[in-house]
Amino acid sequence: MKKNLMVVDDSALMRRIICDIISTDVNYEVKCTCKNGKEALEKLRVEKFDGVLLDVNMPVMDGLQLLEQLQKEHIETTIIMVSTLTTKDADVTIRAMELGATDFITKPENIAEARGKKFAEDLLVRMNAVITAGNYKRAFSTPKPVSMPAITKTTAVRVAKGSKLIALASSTGGPKSLQSVIPYLPANMDAPMILVQHMPAGFTKSMAQRLDELSKVHVKEAEDGDLLKKGWVYIAPGGKHMTIKASPDGLHRVVLNDDPPISGLRPCADVMYQSLEKSRFDHITCVVLTGMGSDGTKGINGLKKAGRRIYTISQDKDSCVVYGMPKAIAESGASDEVVSLDKVAESIIKNVGVV
Repeated sequence: MKKNLMVVDDSALMRRIICDIISTDVNYEVKCTCKNGKEALEKLRVEKFDGVLLDVNMPVMDGLQLLEQLQKEHIETTIIMVSTLTTKDADVTIRAMELGATDFITKPENIAEARGKKFAEDLLVRMNAVITAGNYKRAFSTPKPVSMPAITKTTAVRVAKGSKLIALASSTGGPKSLQSVIPYLPANMDAPMILVQHMPAGFTKSMAQRLDELSKVHVKEAEDGDLLKKGWVYIAPGGKHMTIKASPDGLHRVVLNDDPPISGLRPCADVMYQSLEKSRFDHITCVVLTGMGSDGTKGINGLKKAGRRIYTISQDKDSCVVYGMPKAIAESGASDEVVSLDKVAESIIKNVGVV
């Protein structure tokens, strides 16, 4: 049976283009189209859809207002934002994720690109991943409070001595899932964290600012030359690969580059992990959260083959929005521990401790 979709966009031409793209996949059909959020809300109140492709900027009721209303009325469905998102819209995008959007796709700014192969492939791949996963409830749910055990310098943790690093990778569903992890890390954690989240340029800065507002640790979009400090989280900028380089004095700094994307990804978690093979950390805690694909698996297994002392935590299937990246890690045999999202922060701190 075909999955029924709704397309919401104020542009009749864009609605047509998106519908034409969807029609090329025999597993899906567009059941209805709407030109604003108000029309969509009325339909969603009485009908069930397998997925909604939603624009942001629309008259009468925009995409963000629709998501807010769906939250109020407890109407849950798979929402994929499809909008001409620029850097100035980044805060809106992060807010949309908080309100239940599972993923977002950047709509081309001209019709020629919208009718192009790249946009069509991106839309179908992302749409298929999140709808097939069927875990939209994870996106709509409010992050539940995490009960962190009291951890002191004398607490028995898995790693008691030496310099430590946390290296985390996430993708689809990551922006909201990270809010169930980063805000629960203590300010005095005995390690810095580096983080790759697959997002376009401009959006990672807004995500970092939002996480910083919510967290005890300091969170920032990484800059070239940043010195890694305990109690800080450094997020790879969208559109840049992030690597870590050891200095002769034993300190470590961020090095960004514009090397070609790996499997379409820049930043790429594999690049981040591979750079750690030559680092001087005594122990590296690798963390892989929700996301499609297998980014991170090659890099983490490379660390193991290089003889680095690592401990890998992967998110479990039930708490993932898309069980792709963590699944690849688990199936490769690289996971030391598989935990639900609400246990990730606790597991991290059991590994690195506090100062």
